[in-house]
Amino acid sequence: MAQYNITVDDEILKGLFSGDKGMSQLLEQVLNQVLHAQASEQLHAEPYERSDDRQGYRNGTRPHPLTTRVGALTLRVPRLRNGNFFTELFARYQRSEQALLLTLVEMVIQGVSTRKITAITEELCVAEFSKSTVSDLCKRLDPIVEAWNGRNLREKRYPFVLVDVIMLKIREDGRVRSRTAMIATGVNEEGYREILGIMLGDSESEASWSEFFTWLKSRDLRGVDIVVSDSHAGLVKALQSQFQGATWQRCQTHFMRNFLDATPKSLHDELYGKVRAILDAPDVLTARLLMDQVVSDDNEKAPKAIQILENGFDDITAVLSLPERYRKRLRTTNGMERMNEEIRRRDRVIRIYPNRASVLRLIGALLMEMEEKWQSGHKYLDMADYFIWREEQKKQAKEDSKITKIS
Repeated sequence: MAQYNITVDDEILKGLFSGDKGMSQLLEQVLNQVLHAQASEQLHAEPYERSDDRQGYRNGTRPHPLTTRVGALTLRVPRLRNGNFFTELFARYQRSEQALLLTLVEMVIQGVSTRKITAITEELCVAEFSKSTVSDLCKRLDPIVEAWNGRNLREKRYPFVLVDVIMLKIREDGRVRSRTAMIATGVNEEGYREILGIMLGDSESEASWSEFFTWLKSRDLRGVDIVVSDSHAGLVKALQSQFQGATWQRCQTHFMRNFLDATPKSLHDELYGKVRAILDAPDVLTARLLMDQVVSDDNEKAPKAIQILENGFDDITAVLSLPERYRKRLRTTNGMERMNEEIRRRDRVIRIYPNRASVLRLIGALLMEMEEKWQSGHKYLDMADYFIWREEQKKQAKEDSKITKIS
């Protein structure tokens, strides 16, 4: 790390104890000296210094407003005659914010942005970005995101996997096309959440989901026991072929929406309460008894809704076979919905991505940061009871197999 010699005016030091602006003035002076020193490093020479190693010449400075926690600063950013001055000082954005900025700049360069987008990039960059500059910045960020998204997963097992999809618009071949971003998260054997990967697809077809799951397996995803998702088109068929033996838990929140859409409005409150009781049942047997009662009482009043309930019963109650402490977190994809909200916050700014690479860069960088927070926080689930339950299930299966053979 570079070391800089910083001098501070006596008046500014006195101001630290006599006014509210003392800290901001001190920070402004220090940062301006850092910028001056960084310019000297890049040029290999101080101002007016004669040196055989000199790489260029200064051309004055430009003001750069910077808002900080201690107040508004005005920095004097050096100008260089034969090149752009670069400083890590302004890399105050996390990877996801850098990716967002790069995507915005790409849109401006390709001439597909609105005046609003141009204004945003000018506000953030305070400089013009050339295609070569953007390319260089992408070369720094893209390999980091690509390495994370393609990392090997063999070190851990992932008993619980949640998958979801988000629709995006991407400009391809001069046209705006709708594409899917398929995302998977997992709960590993230690109880921590991880984002397993993101892949772009052309649709929600079985082929797209199969390609996604095959890719995850090629990275050594293993130990999958429960998969939670909405009933996306093609997803269930892909799961059945790619994760044979795993149980599918249909998202109860999405199911309830589908159920109520088919329910007469006059019966919404009544049937919602009844189905909620089924989902909150202590075990599958009780849930089935409650469902049978609902079918008996309401089949004639809401035949379409009851048909949906009967057809989906096994999928929405799969989680009831697990120990109770795991059911709340695995009954829905609500956790992924919150993740999607963060993606949508940035997606609303971009609206139409300039290319596929920008999607993976922006969303991938954001997902990396989310996962870092998950890994540094508390465990998502305590997995001890799960593994005890799992062993009991295996023993019971062996006993049932012996009984079957004898009979």
